[in-house]
Amino acid sequence: MAPNPPLKYPAARRTDQVDDYFGTKVPDPYRWLESLDTPETKAWVTAENEVTFGYLGQIPFRDKIRDRLTKLWNYERYGVPEQVGERLVFSKNDGLQNQAVVYVQTGAGEPQVLLDPNKFSADGTTALAGTAFSNDHRYLAYATSGGGSDWHKVKIMDLTTNKTLPETLDWVKVSGTSWVKNGFYYSRYDAPKAGENGLAGKNEFHKVYFHQLNTPQSADKLVYEDKKMVLGFRMADATEDERLLTLSLTDGKADGNRLLVRDLRDPKQAATWATLISSYEFQNHVIGNVGGEVLVYTNYKAPRFRVVAIDPKKPAEAGWRTVLPEAKDKLEGISQVGGHLVATYLHDASSLVKVYDEAGKFQHDVALPAIGTASGFGGRRTDKAVYYAFTSFTYPTTIYKYDLATNASTVFRAPTVDVNPDDYLTTQIFYASKDGTKIPMFIIHKKGVKLDGKNPTYLYAYGGFNISLTPGFSVARMLWLENGGVLAIPNLRGGGEYGEAWHQAGMTPRKQNVFDDFIAAAEYLKISQYTDYEHLAIAGGSNGGLLVGAAMTQRPDLCKVALPAVGVMDMLRYQDFTIGWNWAPEYGTSKDAAQFANLYKFSPLHNLKPAAYPATMVTTADHDDRVVPAHSFKFAAALQAANTGPNPTLIRVDVNAGHGAGKSTKLQIQEWADVWSFCFANMNVTPNVK
Repeated sequence: MAPNPPLKYPAARRTDQVDDYFGTKVPDPYRWLESLDTPETKAWVTAENEVTFGYLGQIPFRDKIRDRLTKLWNYERYGVPEQVGERLVFSKNDGLQNQAVVYVQTGAGEPQVLLDPNKFSADGTTALAGTAFSNDHRYLAYATSGGGSDWHKVKIMDLTTNKTLPETLDWVKVSGTSWVKNGFYYSRYDAPKAGENGLAGKNEFHKVYFHQLNTPQSADKLVYEDKKMVLGFRMADATEDERLLTLSLTDGKADGNRLLVRDLRDPKQAATWATLISSYEFQNHVIGNVGGEVLVYTNYKAPRFRVVAIDPKKPAEAGWRTVLPEAKDKLEGISQVGGHLVATYLHDASSLVKVYDEAGKFQHDVALPAIGTASGFGGRRTDKAVYYAFTSFTYPTTIYKYDLATNASTVFRAPTVDVNPDDYLTTQIFYASKDGTKIPMFIIHKKGVKLDGKNPTYLYAYGGFNISLTPGFSVARMLWLENGGVLAIPNLRGGGEYGEAWHQAGMTPRKQNVFDDFIAAAEYLKISQYTDYEHLAIAGGSNGGLLVGAAMTQRPDLCKVALPAVGVMDMLRYQDFTIGWNWAPEYGTSKDAAQFANLYKFSPLHNLKPAAYPATMVTTADHDDRVVPAHSFKFAAALQAANTGPNPTLIRVDVNAGHGAGKSTKLQIQEWADVWSFCFANMNVTPNVK
């Protein structure tokens, strides 16, 4: 089924670059591929894409898959609305628009276009990256991302005229937009120096500024910087009543953040910061305030999170008041809205939503349509209703309006998709990992699928950064399911499904647990007769790309197809690019002897050796400035040199795209058509595409 002629890969020059890590000599022959803008690197990327797209172009059913994906994708999709004064603001994609359009609606009137990101660029690759409305509802600050970059530009619209003001804020990254009167707080870096690469250079000295409307960025007031702390993020956020300004600080070493606060209404305190929480070891987030007390969502002394109230004038722990205690299930999210606290918990990776008053007294549960994922519930303290999205693996994302007083949900927008959810079955099983730990896994397939060990199976996971993989609808995955494929989603250690203890069980120095969990999931699927080696694909993106890279280098015999996307493949040098240093608490760094030894054991780039590897398609993008494409470039070059078997080892590089956020509909359809074509072809399966 797969194209047969032997592939001739582009020559990748090897150098004698060797690094010394605590006496261990480590070759890095493809270091030159880190220089993304050189003619040699660009020529190599072009040549690799020619091989990859030439291979994919020979797959006979590729066009049918792309056409079917296009048809499936062509349905209206809505975002969770936001109430802005008397107006309702929401996003909507008509179906095949490259970017969703932002609409505004007053009462029962017709929705009007507020922002159309499809007009930001000619090819639809500039995306809307965030919006923030002023508290008087007059202004909108919105961020744009070009080509998927993490660098944002911030512009401001006057909502009385719907015209954009002349000022533009540049070099914004890892930033909120928090309004106070006629301006807002935001975070940025200094502009790169002449000759520096803004897409790959290391980001240092994050700063907080205040921007006053109708002034140039050069006039922005510096609010916070730390000249002694090179790394770390600094983010400011004002409470809804514009009384308190909170500051979140990370140090790039620990996994949490400090919290500082100042009272903007008190002239004596308006220029000084009081420390609410001094440790960097725990995750703390301000969700609002009640009177003079700050409500903080924290995992300090609560691995599954809790909510506490802290008086900024007396912030010592002895004076903290527990509002929502730690529960049996992880508190995944919390919002203060309409005089209530709306709390979302995770029970075995699915949502449970509970409503409390602001003092923490339970009021009621929110009835959800099924087992799945609920998100949203944001708003202001004056709102009477909120909106949320609900989804599951085969339940298209539906938007609900929730009345806080009556505890009633009504459908705001329900999509019409060419999919019948009743045709599919979702089960959750618990399997044993290498050390005996029970790991949950969702398995989704058509009803009536035979357990004959021959089903094409797509095993996808993440396992890191306290991120929870919960049920969610993917129109792209529906093509796989409707063609007899099995979808398997395990909740590996390192994620956030069961709180901080679950997360830490997959962090350095215990990262190998994550790979063991993933490999055990693959073996379970084989033993249980869902699939076999010839019909198994493993996939993951970003930290999940590392996961796939580690699994395929530790167990080249694990699967037929491997799909590492935008992966962290060079674990010894990741901290030297953009904001990679921020991942040190998760992974450890090669600058520490013990951590180097641990990283060296599983770094995908450094564990490739002559072997017969799975059919592999590495995917990345030339504008990825989070996990820079050099990771994938070096890994692909080394993999092609190391592979002794007949399977293809390709790299597919998207042009004018980034890490994934904001990717245009056109690019998404093209990439998924290639992924599914590559899988089916190398599994020797002809899909019965509608």
